[in-house]
Amino acid sequence: MFSLIAFATFLVSALATPVIWDGRARFNLTNADLDTSTGPFLTCHSVVKGPENATHYSHLLGHSRSPTPLWNVGLSPLLPSEQVMSVTIDNSSVFVPGGGPPQFGFRRTDIIAAVNGEHTELITRMEQNSTIFHFSIQKDEVRPLNYSHEYQIVFIEPNDGSHVFGIQLGSPFTNPTGPLPAPNAHSFKVLDHALNVLFTTPFTSHTWHNFAVEVDWNNRTLAVWYSQDAELLRRVKDTTPNPTVALGPVGQGDFHFTVLKLPIVNPTDTPADQGDVVHHGIQEGTLEGLLNSGVFVESAAGGISRGLGVVGRT
Repeated sequence: MFSLIAFATFLVSALATPVIWDGRARFNLTNADLDTSTGPFLTCHSVVKGPENATHYSHLLGHSRSPTPLWNVGLSPLLPSEQVMSVTIDNSSVFVPGGGPPQFGFRRTDIIAAVNGEHTELITRMEQNSTIFHFSIQKDEVRPLNYSHEYQIVFIEPNDGSHVFGIQLGSPFTNPTGPLPAPNAHSFKVLDHALNVLFTTPFTSHTWHNFAVEVDWNNRTLAVWYSQDAELLRRVKDTTPNPTVALGPVGQGDFHFTVLKLPIVNPTDTPADQGDVVHHGIQEGTLEGLLNSGVFVESAAGGISRGLGVVGRT
């Protein structure tokens, strides 16, 4: 067994370039760690979630679920190298920012990249030159989303509240509300800073959807890679300008993977409140969630890790 573990560890670590931040939840990470922001996630205290402990909203699933096989080199589920993480929202998932009113328009639970609670210095390391943000997403069949709503599920957020890039599901918020659900509600949309759609693909069930987004911080460009389950990542969007994001620290921010559910316009609200998506609107308060694995950030200097130990050119 020892030699098998060592072999798996060697193969899993065979990535293109050194990993800058690793959010693949190893089996020595416990749910209790989530309540103290111990390890690779900022999850407790003033983090973006409701008032309950982090483990009310997020859970490490141990050996009960298999992660994406992309970084387990064919040994999953026999010997996976990471746990799946469940991220959920319910009607208590109302974030109260410091010095501001409760965000009653949203229901959200955000997991933020960190190292034992520190994330400011990590931003500097993750967001220079060209870096690649990896993440894999699967449906939570027990806690389904409501696709009449918009969900923002992965993004990098500078202080101005914009997103360097974002992953969206559901029906985009509109005021007035259009037909629901929208025709592409059950598809992922990869968005640039200006909210242009770079890539879209259906969010099918019982499938790990693997993404990698390359960000060139100096030239302000994006490229997108995608695959399913154990398929190698392939480029689905060539390098494209991302000119509206600011250069330097102003255009940098925390790396979130999350369930952030936007409201539907409430027809009984005033016109001003109908446009205040953060604080007003209709939310059902249902229990909903997503499953995550394969989350990490690497430098693009040596290419891109496509999975299963294979390195590709960026």
